[in-house]
Amino acid sequence: MRAVFIQSTQEHPVAFCYQVNGSCPRTVHPLGIQLVIYLACAAGMLITVLGNLFVAFAVSYFKALHTPTNFLLLSLALADMLLGLLVLPLSTIRSVESCWFFGDLLCRLHTYLDTLFCLTSIFHLCFISIDRHCAICDPLLYPSKFTVRVALRYILAGWGVPAAYTSFFLYTDVVETRLSQWLEEMPCVGSCQLLLNKFWGWLNFPLFFVPCLIMISLYVKIFVVATRQAQQITTLSKSLAGAAKHERKAAKTLGIAVGIYLLCWLPFAIDTMVDSLLHFITPPLVFDIFIWFVYFNSACNPIIYVFSYQWFRKALKLMLSRKVFSSHTRIVDLYQE
Repeated sequence: MRAVFIQSTQEHPVAFCYQVNGSCPRTVHPLGIQLVIYLACAAGMLITVLGNLFVAFAVSYFKALHTPTNFLLLSLALADMLLGLLVLPLSTIRSVESCWFFGDLLCRLHTYLDTLFCLTSIFHLCFISIDRHCAICDPLLYPSKFTVRVALRYILAGWGVPAAYTSFFLYTDVVETRLSQWLEEMPCVGSCQLLLNKFWGWLNFPLFFVPCLIMISLYVKIFVVATRQAQQITTLSKSLAGAAKHERKAAKTLGIAVGIYLLCWLPFAIDTMVDSLLHFITPPLVFDIFIWFVYFNSACNPIIYVFSYQWFRKALKLMLSRKVFSSHTRIVDLYQE
């Protein structure tokens, strides 16, 4: 069913999502504004999907990139790419039309995938921070402490924990039966707000805050140690100095990624917690903007890699040329200056 217009007392038509009682009101934008928003969202989706696809392909294809850190980056890129591929198209329609037209089953699946991919990104950034901490602060033991097997365990935890957590709340009756006292009134028909309750807002904040606290504390220590290493670099041999410089640059790049992550996620996390105390008074438009800030984070990492990693720029040039089909390309040393 399409949106229906009802004459209001102010002689202005009010749009609703469905022709039923309890339908959600619909914000109707002029056609030109709708097209601009759709085009902007489409561009964001394209950057998110293609950028992370390049990262995933580069790490998978080039043998020089088969390292524990890069396997974590590969898994992170897959989560961000799937977010852009499976979640953002329907989120775009919901944001522009201010209605959910795809039914309850798809709403639940969309919410599940949205939460899964976002939490997976958070967990992976936290694990990458741990990896960089080991590489900078304990470089001699790092190769034996953070192996490919350890990275695969982190990847498994980074996907498994968010999947189990989200499934528990979305595909069991725990919210409706055991947490009913925390539930707000049922959302109107045409919305997709399955977890609109105070408990969810307060539970989500630690899921954001704890990894943030871990990442910030680790990067503060990394910064202190890296600064000390920079002062001592003249006493190192050329090979050790190069390795130390490489590790510091990787830590700096991932520190930028974590900083952008904080900027993108902080408004949404704070609003989710505070809004639950104020009976969800945040205007839908403002809440939508906060959600898209979170989505924007998934498009940022490949852009950061382009400007920060020489190996990624080399891999990108090879992938965009015919050289990628050569049998020797796969074993090229992308780290060579």
